[in-house]
Amino acid sequence: MKWFKKKQVVDESILRKVNRSKLVRRYIQMISGIFIAAFAFNLFLLPNNIVFGGLSGLSIIFKNTIEPSLFILIGSIILLIVSYFALGKEQTKASVLGSIIFPLAVNLTSHLTEYIVIDTSQTLLMALFGGFAYGFGAGLIFKTGFTTGGTDIINQIISKYCKVSLGNAMIMSDGLIVLSGIFFFGLNQLLYGIIVLYLISILTDKVILGISNSKAFYIITEKEDEIKDYILTYLNHGVTIFDARGGYTKSRQKVLMCVIPTNEYFKLKEGIFAIDPQAFFVASDAYEVSGGA
Repeated sequence: MKWFKKKQVVDESILRKVNRSKLVRRYIQMISGIFIAAFAFNLFLLPNNIVFGGLSGLSIIFKNTIEPSLFILIGSIILLIVSYFALGKEQTKASVLGSIIFPLAVNLTSHLTEYIVIDTSQTLLMALFGGFAYGFGAGLIFKTGFTTGGTDIINQIISKYCKVSLGNAMIMSDGLIVLSGIFFFGLNQLLYGIIVLYLISILTDKVILGISNSKAFYIITEKEDEIKDYILTYLNHGVTIFDARGGYTKSRQKVLMCVIPTNEYFKLKEGIFAIDPQAFFVASDAYEVSGGA
């Protein structure tokens, strides 16, 4: 029992250290991301009635009834209260600041659009730039460990209580919001909304993970030594060897793992097949490589 308590204290101290890490820089990055997303919303998406999901998308549907920034603020406060009871205090903390600042940023940047003259009649162009800019801003926010609340809270609740992944929860919630736009703005705007939602998801991932400059290879082969020597001697990269066991056959085998620059992907792939045409390998993007000799 004493060991368990000590372990918990250590874990909590690590969590506090992570949350406090580079706090000033994270706040600056989060606020920058919020204003970029708010600016994209007001300049590109709102004037063209592109419903792209989230409270921001819903606010476009009701913009003639209530000011979008006020709608987002009210919705965010309601969802924060729901989050406190459904998800707990700790998970709600990460959404509080963004939930308050984002609607304020939407209100402030709405006035800037009066001084920026842009032809909003090119809806496809507005959708592309809007999705790109909003996704970039959202990526900056999520990369700092914060969120803007809204339907992110709904997604977490759906994921927790319906036992589905966050990705599927997002498809369910944002998908319904985007689809609802067809009843207010027509089929064309629905298609633009899908484009924007896709761009936001892509750009958010790219900002969080970055652009991969390396590839990680996991190789299973009968010619382990030859492929290992090829990587060490001709490509000049290290190799790690794992002991593995087949899930079906239960047979023991070795797995070679190495990380190489993306521009050497072809050399390693073709080298593997030249040495062992029956080799099995998996190559994936390695977004961050740290440590090692």
